[in-house]
Amino acid sequence: MQTPRPLPKAPWFEPGARWSARRVLANIIAETAQHAGHADIIRESLDGAKSMG
Repeated sequence: MQTPRPLPKAPWFEPGARWSARRVLANIIAETAQHAGHADIIRESLDGAKSMG
């Protein structure tokens, strides 16, 4: 069983929010997947090579 831990005070967290390690890991994976394409676009504009298609 995972014990949720309190999150630090930040404007984007609701007061008293608690996340489990599973939720933190899922959030990291989702954010990485969402933003990975942005870095690829910058790289493609710099070197002209496309990684897919």
